[in-house]
Amino acid sequence: MTSKSMIDISAIHKDVKELLGKDKSGHGMDHVDRVLKLAMTFAENERVDKEIVTLATLLHDVDDYKIFGEEHAKKLLNANTILDKYNVADKTKSKVLNIVRSMGYNKYIEGVRPGTLEGMIVSDADMCDAIGSIGILRTHAYALSKGNVFFDKDIRPETELVDATEYKTSRKSHSVQHFFDKLLRIPAILMTDSGRREGEKRKMIMVSFLRELFQEEDSQEWQKYLNVYEDKS
Repeated sequence: MTSKSMIDISAIHKDVKELLGKDKSGHGMDHVDRVLKLAMTFAENERVDKEIVTLATLLHDVDDYKIFGEEHAKKLLNANTILDKYNVADKTKSKVLNIVRSMGYNKYIEGVRPGTLEGMIVSDADMCDAIGSIGILRTHAYALSKGNVFFDKDIRPETELVDATEYKTSRKSHSVQHFFDKLLRIPAILMTDSGRREGEKRKMIMVSFLRELFQEEDSQEWQKYLNVYEDKS
């Protein structure tokens, strides 16, 4: 098997780009590169295997159910293919795949969380890229890719999402509902100190955006849903 020093990260990056490069839903290579940069920032002051962090970050969306379907998501077909192509050692491969299997908000709803610090870093970086200014843009991009409207004031947020199936169904409505069903909840479930600090900062960007949106749309009844996320300090 190939040793750590011989794993061709640039070649793996190229393969991932070929898989995700045409995605217009907010899960393309630009997303992966941002998550990688953020994950490396989170990892700077931690005693972690940065190669594991890098590989898991690069591969975390190559079998995303929203792009490749449920079978890919279950079996991690693309991730396995890429790791095998570059003869990544079995121990490293197992660690990377375990992280990828634990990624995503729907996994969180099912009670699945990363079990290593490397996994927590990758997960936090991925979730942080779903929120803040970039999160607003990605949410709009996803809505456009699915033909959904951005705001329907008559469809109110879910107060409680019971399982992953219910969460997936909720995403088929409008973008602003998605902020309440998922995005504003993310900072509270981040697992690292660096992730929590970044998440809180990005949350307030979304709160400010939504507050202005509701004023401009004359939809102050929506403000009560936002109040719980306002900065009370």
